[in-house]
Amino acid sequence: MIALSPHALAALGLVAGLWLAFALWATLGARRRVAEAEAAAEDARRAAALIDASPAMPLLIEPGGALQGSGRLAGALGIAELPGEWDALLRSDCLSPADAEALREDVARAAASGGRFERALRPAGSTRVLRIDAMPAPAPAAPGAMLLWFFDETESEEQAAALRARLERHGAALDALSALIEAAPFPMWHRGPDLRLAMVNSAYVAAVEAEDAGEVVREGIELVDEAEGPEREAAAVRAQGELAQRTVPATIAGERRTMQIVEVPLGPGGVAGYAIDVEDQEQARAELARFVRAQRDMLDRLSAGVAQFGRDRSLIFFNQPFARLFSLSADLLGDRPEFDRVIEAMREQGNLPEVRDFPDWKEERRRWFTSGLAADEEDWLLPSGKHLRVVAQPLPDGGLLVIFEDRTEQIRLASARDTLLRVRTATFDNLFEAIGVFASDGRLHLWNNRFRELWEFEEEQLAKHPRVDSLTGHLARKLRNPNHAGLVRELVRSATIERKQRSGRVSLTDGREFEFAAVPLPDGNALFTMLDITASKTVEAALRERNEALEDADRLKTAFVSNMSYELRTPLTSIGGFAEMLEGGYAGDLPPTAAEYVAAILDSVARLSALIDNVLDLTQSDVGSLLLAEEEIDLAELCRETGESFRAQAEEKEIDFAIELTEQAGRVTGDRSRLRQSLGNVLRNALAFTDPGGRVLLHADGSAGEAAVTVSDNGRGIAPEDQARVFDRFHRTADAGAGDAQLGLGLPLARQFVEAHGGTIDLQSEPGQGTTVTIRLPRREAARQTSAAA
Repeated sequence: MIALSPHALAALGLVAGLWLAFALWATLGARRRVAEAEAAAEDARRAAALIDASPAMPLLIEPGGALQGSGRLAGALGIAELPGEWDALLRSDCLSPADAEALREDVARAAASGGRFERALRPAGSTRVLRIDAMPAPAPAAPGAMLLWFFDETESEEQAAALRARLERHGAALDALSALIEAAPFPMWHRGPDLRLAMVNSAYVAAVEAEDAGEVVREGIELVDEAEGPEREAAAVRAQGELAQRTVPATIAGERRTMQIVEVPLGPGGVAGYAIDVEDQEQARAELARFVRAQRDMLDRLSAGVAQFGRDRSLIFFNQPFARLFSLSADLLGDRPEFDRVIEAMREQGNLPEVRDFPDWKEERRRWFTSGLAADEEDWLLPSGKHLRVVAQPLPDGGLLVIFEDRTEQIRLASARDTLLRVRTATFDNLFEAIGVFASDGRLHLWNNRFRELWEFEEEQLAKHPRVDSLTGHLARKLRNPNHAGLVRELVRSATIERKQRSGRVSLTDGREFEFAAVPLPDGNALFTMLDITASKTVEAALRERNEALEDADRLKTAFVSNMSYELRTPLTSIGGFAEMLEGGYAGDLPPTAAEYVAAILDSVARLSALIDNVLDLTQSDVGSLLLAEEEIDLAELCRETGESFRAQAEEKEIDFAIELTEQAGRVTGDRSRLRQSLGNVLRNALAFTDPGGRVLLHADGSAGEAAVTVSDNGRGIAPEDQARVFDRFHRTADAGAGDAQLGLGLPLARQFVEAHGGTIDLQSEPGQGTTVTIRLPRREAARQTSAAA
């Protein structure tokens, strides 16, 4: 074991401490350098990120030709990656040979002189435009190194090109506008901010008889001599800020003319203006005014009504015949009323045609203003009977001239003539008779097709207008008795010469029989007619036989129904009596079921009794034994009582039943019970044919001569084929209910009773819409002559 002295131990401890201190210092230094390295790396990364985010792309060229650059630059140049050498980049396909050579020379010159340069280049096969900003590379790069910054100027270059093109277009437009102003045939000028003349065109120079535009601008030669001065007028235009125009006299090329001055404010740039020679227009306007006055003087002397409207559609002229024709006041016409107001005033006076849709009719008349230059012509028939010919002539200025010619007398005469022609044509061509008109000299003047076909004439033969004597032989061949042909000649002679009407009958060889007549006409001619009575005679005989058979059958039916009704009444009375006894407990108490049966029997007996009474009423009316009471009846009270008796039935079917009675219903004379029965039958039908939720209205009204009771509903209505037969006894509609409606007695009885009172009953119905029945009764007692026939 080695033994150390204290001094050795102390020295050894001192060395160890120093070594530990040195180790600690080295460790701290290393950590500081690591931190500084990390900070430098972070700064490098941040700088690289900033470079990548900047619009510029750097490229460092070492003195030996080595390259360092941004990866984005390779994409901008259109290559996959940057080559390592500057010469390789210049030889690549991304640059054209000319750009590559120029760039090589610029870089070499700048590297040698330490200067800067800028250049724009376009990569080969690309639309990009790159701007190069080159400078010596800063330290720590080696001396002679160059730093090239590439900027993508594609968008800026496109905008600059667009601006250059726009500038060229504006320049061309300005040149064209200047040429147009210079070539304008009327004076034009521009005043600068000081409102002095700054530019004039050749027309302005010629108008003021100056040498050139420079002289005009220098001396301030004005086109118009105005009291307040053109500059003051221009100042007012600029102050107002809107276009202004005025008409003033001016001396143009030594001649006094009327000019229309138009000035346009241009803001701070001054005022522009031009002048148009309107002397010819003013003279034409004066001439037109003289022509209009002369025309109106002439129109005022016409017998036809004349009205003229301006372009604003107001009345600017009318003559006195117009005011008299339409009864329009001078005050109204003097206020220059608008076209619509004139039309409405004419309508108020009843001097317009009656039309269904007046607004639409008026709108069509308003189109006269815009229908072009062709005149519109139409005829008006006024309620007073006047016939007007209306001619509406649009005017070139947008106005309208309307002429109203009263053609009442002319139309009346033409109508009478046309009516006679139409009557003659209709008589000849549409009647069944064979017709011929013979003139006073015996010639056939007119005929219809029936006449020609009956006698088998050729149209050419009749077109020669033969005399009746020459026709006799042809007629004789068609007659069963040829001698009757002379009878035709005698009838024509009697009608034309003796002015006597005669008739007769003839038979043709084909078995047909005709009744003919010769009638003298007011103009001296004779009308010869022939009517085929063959079928009518046959039908007449058949109808007479059928009518007799029907009358016999109707009498038998009436007698049978009457007898059966009387025969049914006796057993029915017995059935009703026994049923009432059972209900009253004469045979002891009845179980509930039996009581219901008895009630049903009584209800059926009551209904059957009512039906028998109705049948008896009908038969009594047929034989003329229907008796009616004569009493004063308050019709409103009768309607109220009858209506209220059906209130429960309406509520049971959930029908809205309304009763409307007016004071005009008044009083009538008649049989109260029969009228109530008639109204009840009508109400019963209305309720029967109205579905739940429907509505039935009972309305009573009247006038001085008659009273009217109306029952209307919105029910199912009646088919058109049934409406004509609803008043026929025993007629039943397809959807009829039970009771009287089913047997078809209600409405026939109602009509029977109403007509017996001298009144009428009318029915109107629309399937799906409802039915309206109106009963009309005379106020005074009417002769009941129809009772026996009803």
